[in-house]
Amino acid sequence: MSSFLTLSIVYTLKKQMMRKHLYFYFFGMLLLGVSCTAPRSVIHSGKVTPKGQFKAGFNMGGNIASEPLAQLDDITEAAVDAIANDEEIEYSEQIDVLSKGLVAYALDPVGTTFDFYLRYGVAERLDAGYKYATGVHVFDAMYQFMGPTGTPENPGVGDWYGSVGIQYSGQSTNIFDKLYLDKLIPVLEFSAKRRDIVIPLVFSKSFGPEEEIGNISFGPVYNHTFIKYGFEPSRIVKDVGGEKVQVEGVYANKSFPSFGLFVNGKFGFKFVYVLPSLTMYYQNYGTYDFLEGKQFDFSGVTIIPSIGLQANFGGGRGARTR
Repeated sequence: MSSFLTLSIVYTLKKQMMRKHLYFYFFGMLLLGVSCTAPRSVIHSGKVTPKGQFKAGFNMGGNIASEPLAQLDDITEAAVDAIANDEEIEYSEQIDVLSKGLVAYALDPVGTTFDFYLRYGVAERLDAGYKYATGVHVFDAMYQFMGPTGTPENPGVGDWYGSVGIQYSGQSTNIFDKLYLDKLIPVLEFSAKRRDIVIPLVFSKSFGPEEEIGNISFGPVYNHTFIKYGFEPSRIVKDVGGEKVQVEGVYANKSFPSFGLFVNGKFGFKFVYVLPSLTMYYQNYGTYDFLEGKQFDFSGVTIIPSIGLQANFGGGRGARTR
């Protein structure tokens, strides 16, 4: 289902029929490997993990971002191979195209995702979690401000919940390890480090007492990305007065906000649940500096579908609270 959805969205976004085969090539590469993408999907319920209990699970899904896909469309395998092994490369517009592809992908890596996580109920209305997403370490906490804090065995009064959370994650240039673009890294000597802070506001409706058989959740989500990137292209030269001069490098620190909405569900009974989720973001990535004083703007929509499996276990019967 994820592969079908991914290809359908790509087909809608780009209708340049002469280049359609390039999309199948890139998506073949992307779907074969798992991208190191900071997880921005929201799978939380408005009800936090009861005090003293654990939740553990895994999710798989995709990060489908319109801007990186548009930039990748301009990059061909032949163009990359043509310069990958050259000791000296003449600066041209093609270098700008390749550079834009690297930066766009670093801003919002496209591909499949997979992560494992563990959550613990720290206090009556507070839980915390750790997630490992293919090389990306993620830490988060959720505070429940609305609804009961009991358990199915000892339920409280009410079936609506609300919580707010914060998540932190960080990653570096290894986001390119699963993509053909990794051949460009030594050519442009590109590096990138990013940090993401995600703040979801979650409301949920319980199915059964204290979400015994699941829930439906929804709400807005805010993400802020901090990225540090640079080019140090020692192999790229330009002609100045008949002489070959090395092109100067570029380093920059940028940040940008993303605004989104999400809906997710939890379906099962007591201990084991299936969690489908869909999160959508819009972001104006801003203006970025490139070689030879060039600047380019990026913006676009990101769609993040996912599905996972979650298990609940541990002690703590929970208090009956309103």
